Order: sequence, then C-alpha cells, then structure tokens
Amino acid sequence: MTDTIQIQAPVSDGILLTDEAAAKVKALLDGEGRDDLALRVAVQPGGCSGLRYQLFFDERSLEGDVVKTYGGVNVVTDRMSAPYLLGATIDFVDTIEKQGFTIDNPNATSSCACGDSFN
Repeated sequence: MTDTIQIQAPVSDGILLTDEAAAKVKALLDGEGRDDLALRVAVQPGGCSGLRYQLFFDERSLEGDVVKTYGGVNVVTDRMSAPYLLGATIDFVDTIEKQGFTIDNPNATSSCACGDSFN
C-alpha cells in the first residue's frame, strides 16, 4: 500500500483557508452561538511595514465583497483588500512556540517581525 500526499494548490482567485484554520474559526463561531457571522479578512494602512492585516467576525455584507466558503465557514474580503490578498493562505498553528492565525501572502514584498504588517 502506498501513501499518497495531497498538496493543496495555491488559490489564484482569493484567499485559501486551511483545514486547521477553518476548524478553529468554526469552533470560535460555535462558541459565539451565531451562524450569521463570517470571517472578514482586510488590509488596512498601518503597522511598521505600511499595511496590516485585520481578521474579525462580521455580519455585514458589503458591495463588492469576495466570499469563499471553507468547511462551513464564510471568508469575506472587501474589494479594496482583495488584490493585496490574492493567493494568500491563512493557517492556524498551535505549538509550544506560537498559537494563532498566520498569513502566508505571496504579494507581500516584506514584512516585520510581528507578522501583522507587510508591504
């Protein structure tokens, strides 16, 4: 019997939420007791590198939103942030060194040590 490793291809039309991240978001939403919220991912001016990521739960639907669904979780990006996040992967890590969401963004030319801002 041969084991097969599946490699998930990068997403070219939006954000990819890994299975681990989708499960964590789902657990957080279940803890809130609300099924009307989506994970909104945005890029805002600020941070030490010029732009910073924002991840938060949102019930709003804005004109031009890009919506993708992973594991029953809606991930929403506004039309201004979408180009900055094209092909980005959001993961959730839980190790002895670090716990939290990480963003691997192929559009970032540099980032700071905090990992929350980029340019």
